[in-house]
Amino acid sequence: MDTQDHQDFLSRGCRCAPQPHTRQTQVSSHACNKLDAQDWTRDIKPPDIFPRFDIVEVGFKNGRKDFFRCTPDMELETGDIVAVEASPGHDIGIVSLSGQIVKLQMRSKKVKQDNPDLRKVYRKAKVSDIEKWVAAVKQEDDTMFRSREMASRLKLDMKISDVEYQGDRTKAIFYYTADERVDFRELIKVLAEAFGVRIEMRQIGVRQEASRLGGIGSCGRELCCATWLTSFQSVSTNAARTQQLSLNPQKLAGQCGKLKCCINYENDCYLDYQKALPDHIHELVTKKGKAYLQKTDILRGLLGFSYADSPGSIVMLSSERVKEIREANVRNIRPEDLLEDTSGNGQGNGMQGKQPFEMENNLEDSLTRFDQPKKSRKKKKRKRPGKYNTNE
Repeated sequence: MDTQDHQDFLSRGCRCAPQPHTRQTQVSSHACNKLDAQDWTRDIKPPDIFPRFDIVEVGFKNGRKDFFRCTPDMELETGDIVAVEASPGHDIGIVSLSGQIVKLQMRSKKVKQDNPDLRKVYRKAKVSDIEKWVAAVKQEDDTMFRSREMASRLKLDMKISDVEYQGDRTKAIFYYTADERVDFRELIKVLAEAFGVRIEMRQIGVRQEASRLGGIGSCGRELCCATWLTSFQSVSTNAARTQQLSLNPQKLAGQCGKLKCCINYENDCYLDYQKALPDHIHELVTKKGKAYLQKTDILRGLLGFSYADSPGSIVMLSSERVKEIREANVRNIRPEDLLEDTSGNGQGNGMQGKQPFEMENNLEDSLTRFDQPKKSRKKKKRKRPGKYNTNE
């Protein structure tokens, strides 16, 4: 089996392409997709009088899962390849969960057990079913490339990012992204004539497209949307401003072209720490002059002020000291310095007797310093003890 076939079945939760005459439970592998679930009740044997749960969870391509009802005489285990009801025909999937743990999964997904819309499991996949399924999966990439050429030939402003064949190869789902509404009626006719299957077009967002394609992020790890992230929340530039990130679209945008989802991860923490900082204080007045707010360290609870005559020298103050100076300015009192003790007890109230933290303006240093050749250091010959120099 080549590498491409391995990737095709890896998106379906298989460690390798299934062989028709081998045990199919050995094909399934945990952690192959982001919606993989561990059955923590598999070692707990239910009582003999306890009825067997007749609903199983079946997984398909790219983590797509659904619940199916099976007959009482059908004993299914996690990893079994089954033929399930589809519209039309049947589809092939892998049992991801079975037994009593499915009840908890249905409760978390808010699916009722007596739901009449639940489809059925027809049977365990036969040899002919697996052979047809493997052949259909291997045609998906070629179908996707050919469909892109057809859409480009029809001058349709859309991008086909993925193709999923049904298990019996009677239907194909084309996932595409588009900025505007696309009239693809002519494209459906061309695709149906070229591939001889029923065509279904399904539009997805750019974030869903990135999760299907996968990739490596700027952090060096695999994309969150391709590994574990399932719900895509809106990301605004206010979250970037709260965390004092550089508002550079090239740095804040992910591979999908939208703002990175990881910007929201620490935003709540920054908002909690920001509540302890004073608001709308941008100027402090002392006898040395006016000091203006230059930077804010939200996590440490410090605010950096600098005098107008020396903007490069920043003094970090605690929020208590800033409030104290502000209250003194309201009473028309000017302290001697930003770090002066106005309480008269000699202990200080801002940085608590610590020296001011000054930061020179060297952040925007020239990047060409890395291009300058390093000066060679000549090694000096050290005189050995007990030896004398003949030149002297």
